Amino acid sequence: MESQMSVELPRLQSYKRMKEVMTMYYMGAKMGEGSGQKMAWITSGAPVEFLYAADITPLYPENHAAMCGATKMADMLCGAAEDAGFSRDLCSYARTDIGAIITGTSPIGGMPKPDLLVCCNNICGTVTKWYQELQRRFDVPLVFIDAPYQYEPEDASHAVAYMKEQLKDYTEVIAQVTGRPFDHDRFNEVVGLSEKAADLWRDIQAMLAHKPAPMNSFDTFIHLAPIVTLRGTQICIDYYEELKAEVQERVDNGIAAIPGERFRLGWDNLAIWHHINQLSQKFAERQTALVVSTYPESFCYRGPIKDPKDHLLSFASTYIGGYINHGLDYREKELAHMAEKFSLDGFVMHSNRSCRAYSFGQYELARRLEDTYGIPSLMLEADMNDSRSWSDEQVNTRIDAFIETLESRAAQAV
Repeated sequence: MESQMSVELPRLQSYKRMKEVMTMYYMGAKMGEGSGQKMAWITSGAPVEFLYAADITPLYPENHAAMCGATKMADMLCGAAEDAGFSRDLCSYARTDIGAIITGTSPIGGMPKPDLLVCCNNICGTVTKWYQELQRRFDVPLVFIDAPYQYEPEDASHAVAYMKEQLKDYTEVIAQVTGRPFDHDRFNEVVGLSEKAADLWRDIQAMLAHKPAPMNSFDTFIHLAPIVTLRGTQICIDYYEELKAEVQERVDNGIAAIPGERFRLGWDNLAIWHHINQLSQKFAERQTALVVSTYPESFCYRGPIKDPKDHLLSFASTYIGGYINHGLDYREKELAHMAEKFSLDGFVMHSNRSCRAYSFGQYELARRLEDTYGIPSLMLEADMNDSRSWSDEQVNTRIDAFIETLESRAAQAV
């Protein structure tokens, strides 16, 4: 196929503000190092609100690793971890961050050392061993929150109760680390801020159902950072209020994220950080909008139990769930609903060799979507952070062939 002309995409003005917010976040953490300010390293799916309530600065190795991937440092850092004996089959986020610890380098010069480690396996099982390795290296307390995998579409009540008891233990460890009782009143305030930020992110995601889409998945992967790292703070709310207003302005004025939008797709799995800009341009050249993704949507998930008098129970319900901690029946239902809500023509499934929990079952899901709903899927085999197995030619050929299939379907439907 002939090469396409480069497409100039309208950039959201909020992008500049997002970079400022995240720079301030990391600078604040680096400045707090050695000052007595308590720091915690925490997995992306773990309940961060407890840390903010206790004035503990949360830091995310996964977010840090994604930054390394986007800045093309991950391959070098993964290599350093492999040279130290870690298998190349290990999650590239884990290898990236372990490599950063070993070399003492990263886009921010490495993260400040933690006083506490918080690991929740609602995103995958690899984090369990990853955080045990971190505990061996830093010799600090490790909180492990076990979120039972939910095979049925509805979360089991006994599993939610089990999660609640672990959250109680979590507050006790925090009290030991800070040397003062856990402040439940402050926690309730943080919960309110967290829920407001999640509501804003949910509203922004819903606005992508508009035709043409005012923002695409490659945008949401970038603008996801504050809801991950700053959930439970006023600055997070301020940021998403600004972003929501800008997206609404695009909707009101008919400004498309992808000029000449012809096809609308959903994205399943994490971003491919090392080629995110190239993929954005490739789909734009084919006038195809990646409208919505299962991953950014996970950070506005709310569990079915909402008890204003028992935030621990509500949080147990929320943090046990989400897309990735559920079985295939739940995922099929979510993808089908997403396709209807966002008027999708198909899905791009990133078969991510570093995230088996996310990638497991994707081929079966693709079959179900096609057979039951007539929704086609494009499977891209890659790695979110490690670019050493990437092939531009192979990926571009698959994308072109898939778009041609969509064109053929559209012509037959006329």
